Amino acid sequence: MYCTWFTSLLPTFSVCHPDTLRDIMKSSEPKPTEATGSPYRFIMRWIGDGLLLSTGRKWERNRRLLTPAFHFDILKPYVAVYNQSADAFLENLMEKRQTEKSFDITNLVTLATLDTMMKCALSFETNVQREGSPWIHRDIFYYLTPNGREYVRLTNYVHDFADKIIKTRRLTLEKDPSQLNKRRLDFLDILITARDDEGQGLSDADIRAEVDTFLFEGHDTTASALSWIMFCLGKYQDDQEKVYKEVQEVVGDRTDVQWEDLSRFKYMTIMIKEIMRLYPPVPVISRRLTRPMEFDGTVIPEKFTVDIMIIHMNRHPDVWPNPMEFIPDRFSEERVKYRDPYSYVPFSAGPRNCIGQNFAMNELKVFVARLVKRFRIHIDPAHDYLPFPEVVLRSKHGIKIILDDR
Repeated sequence: MYCTWFTSLLPTFSVCHPDTLRDIMKSSEPKPTEATGSPYRFIMRWIGDGLLLSTGRKWERNRRLLTPAFHFDILKPYVAVYNQSADAFLENLMEKRQTEKSFDITNLVTLATLDTMMKCALSFETNVQREGSPWIHRDIFYYLTPNGREYVRLTNYVHDFADKIIKTRRLTLEKDPSQLNKRRLDFLDILITARDDEGQGLSDADIRAEVDTFLFEGHDTTASALSWIMFCLGKYQDDQEKVYKEVQEVVGDRTDVQWEDLSRFKYMTIMIKEIMRLYPPVPVISRRLTRPMEFDGTVIPEKFTVDIMIIHMNRHPDVWPNPMEFIPDRFSEERVKYRDPYSYVPFSAGPRNCIGQNFAMNELKVFVARLVKRFRIHIDPAHDYLPFPEVVLRSKHGIKIILDDR
């Protein structure tokens, strides 16, 4: 454990070992949205008081109300949406390859995951992968400094956009509730119809906050994961071939991936986990203490911020032998049995773990299967792939790949 000072009067304590982070992970301590310099404070205006940033009874209530949205029965029909988004993604990759031998995939991946989220959250057909949109692929943090007013304008635009969809959907369901039995339910349907023990539902403002949170957490983190997965597929050719052979055995001559296929992608799954160990989509998680807690023999008072350094723990030699080596078999069933569950937390852990982790893993599996069936991926040996930790882990200079037909 160590501490640092940034722009706040109070220091931030950082932990990077299962033994020191276990207690805070088991708790429901909130995010430090009030701390000066906290990235959570920056995104508060955009995503509001949703599951990621809410606290106390509101967080507990909304967590209970949202949990059914990620039940297997709800997730199963989304596989068709993943395939639909993958179709457009593969088409974009093929077009890009025609004009550039080596090209950066960052924007294409981001648009693909956002396309998926818009369809699954709102049943909104954006066609964003093919046509683009003026508000979708702007970097939120660009607007936090000199162009803050532009950032405000854009967040207002996104909020107005979400408000219109919510109001329209609520009116539609009030007029014809039977629609819920006629089509695939999306995230918005479940939020509108959710009721607590007292029969109370979510306000439009709460629904918007949860939708914005779902879009932010679901597309940005998954885009980071998919980008690094494509990098590692290109870097570790033998592992890519193992994944390809497994996909061929499971999917066969079919183009689309089906729900039943996902659990059969054994090697793909452990490879994705190893990639997220080396390149965790969220490299750091922060919590604000609401009570004193002891870490490694030191008691830290309430109101202090504790950073859980996931990326450091994942590369810590005391936690992971030969941490910089790429070894997917670390995640074989036999090895996982004897591992501390808090040594690998790509989706956080405990009561504040990521509610959408199964959604994300299913989406990644569909995209990976579709990719390796269509292309053999290579990395550009002349390019510098430098991990750059922000709110999500990006490559500072992008991720360039070269594609060959299968």
